[in-house]
Order: sequence, then C-alpha cells, then structure tokens
Amino acid sequence: MQIGLIGLGRMGANIARRLIGRGHSVIGFDETMAAAQTLASEGGTAAKSLEALVEALTPPRNVWVMVPAGEPTEKTIERLAILLKPGDAIIDGGNTFWRDDVRRAKALKARGLHHLDAGTSGGVLGREAGYCLMIGGEPEIAKRLAPIFAAMAPGGERGTSPATQGWLHVGPNGAGHFVKMIHNGIEYGMMQAYAEGFQILKETDAAALPDDERFKLDIAAIAELWRHGSIVSSTLLDVTAKALQGDTDLKEFSGVVEDTGEGRWTVQTAVERAIPAPVLTTALFARFRSRREGNFADKVISAMRKGFGGHVEARRK
Repeated sequence: MQIGLIGLGRMGANIARRLIGRGHSVIGFDETMAAAQTLASEGGTAAKSLEALVEALTPPRNVWVMVPAGEPTEKTIERLAILLKPGDAIIDGGNTFWRDDVRRAKALKARGLHHLDAGTSGGVLGREAGYCLMIGGEPEIAKRLAPIFAAMAPGGERGTSPATQGWLHVGPNGAGHFVKMIHNGIEYGMMQAYAEGFQILKETDAAALPDDERFKLDIAAIAELWRHGSIVSSTLLDVTAKALQGDTDLKEFSGVVEDTGEGRWTVQTAVERAIPAPVLTTALFARFRSRREGNFADKVISAMRKGFGGHVEARRK
C-alpha cells in the first residue's frame, strides 16, 4: 500500500523503515532534506516539498503526519487541506491534544477530506518490536488503512482481533488521542512507582541505618531478576535494567524529568470530570519537582525516557 509520511525524525523515520520492510511504498518529506534522502537510500521515495509529496501519491491519498504536536502539526494539516482532494485522508500520528482532532476533523470534513488520529506508542523500540496504535475517526477510513496499521503493529495470529495484534479503532475523531493521553498518564504513574522503589533499594545502605538493617544491594541484578517471572516485569523495567547495567549510579543523568503534555492533559481531564486520579497527579507533580531538585528516582525516570523514547534531558531551571 502507498502512503505519504511527513516528519522523518526518530519516530517517523523508524515508522517508514518498518513499513518499507513489510512491502509498503513510502513517500517521505522532512524539512531536513538529508532525512528524506536517507529514506530514499533505504527503499523509500524522497519528496522535496509537500506539493511534490501530494503529487506523487495516487488517489485516494493517505498522508501520515508525524511532526511535533501544536503549531507544527497545525500548520502542516492546514497546508495539506489545501493540497489534497476530496476522499483523501490525513492521519495525525503525533501526540496531539484530542480536542484539536475534533476541531480539525470538522474543518477537513467540510472540504471532503478524512481525518484519523492515531495514538502511537512504541518509541524508538517500535521499528523492531512494532507500535501499539489507538485509532480515532471514521471506521471506513480506518478499515482502508488497516494494511498500514497491521504492518506497523507488533502482529499476532491470523484471524485474531486487531487489538490482539496491536492496533484498534477505538472510536470517533479524537478518541484515538484521548486513549493515548490516558495511556501516557498511566505511563507516568508506572514510571514513578519504579523510580521510587529503586530509590528505596538504593538507600538501603545508608550510613544512618543500624548496621543490622543495612543491605548493600546490587540493584542492577535485582532489576534483571524482576524481568524474569515477576508480576512487575514490563518494557519499562527492561529499559531500566539496561540503563542500570551500564551504571548503577546513572551518572549520565541529572534527573531533570520533562513532560510532553499528555500527563498534564490526563490530570486536567480528571479534574474537569471530578474523577479521582491521585497516583497520576502525584507522578506529574513529581516531574515538576525534579526540575528544581533531583534525586536518584528522577535519574531512573530519565533513563527510562531515554531508553524507550530517545528523550534527552533538559537543563534544570
């Protein structure tokens, strides 16, 4: 199947590579021409402009937008709305706020265009492991794109439901990014729980403790142990264990933990709807605190973020 892909950064380039490796035709555009040329050298087609990308696609066109949320996504979709023709579809795979999807879908529908919001989880690991996709929009258009979603997803046995394969149409416009927003809110809470646990393990050899209560623990080995058969095993634990194997003090990290928006939106949604979410709220506030004063737990979270998402720490303010 043919698809246009706008934005060839960490996620976009790996999505393109995964699709190409599974027999799909990818026409890519990026403001950095070198990124598009790299795609061309790996079996894709490089477009020199949005106009060239649209021109190269066969109707009905499908264009996947994978640029930063906010103004870059807004401007890209506005431009595509002018270039595309009725029946064409825009898929927003970034971390967009779900209410923006609802608004954009209405504007695009007036032009005869379709809009899908694709919550995309998998980070830098997705190229090999596959991406979990949460799709919002018209069911018929989601069905049209099913071969693309199936190729991006981890996959499963034939005949099983899309959910067991790693992708699912979850509802109308906005629902995909709404589900992804809650997914990331949960992620914040899970990461905070791991981080606090490892902080306690790290401080079990503190000089202030009685001698018979002091344990010098190999936390890298413990993290590896928990990966095998433990109920708390997960991909997050995998990347934590990998980071600790290299340096149990995580000297590479300062512990400044950024947030990309989804955690805030999750907490705001809970407040708007009077839904108790103390764990998710505390996890978000812990990230704010990390930017003022850090601890080992914050370094653990930074290590996780780099391990699964390729996120680089900002400087402490």
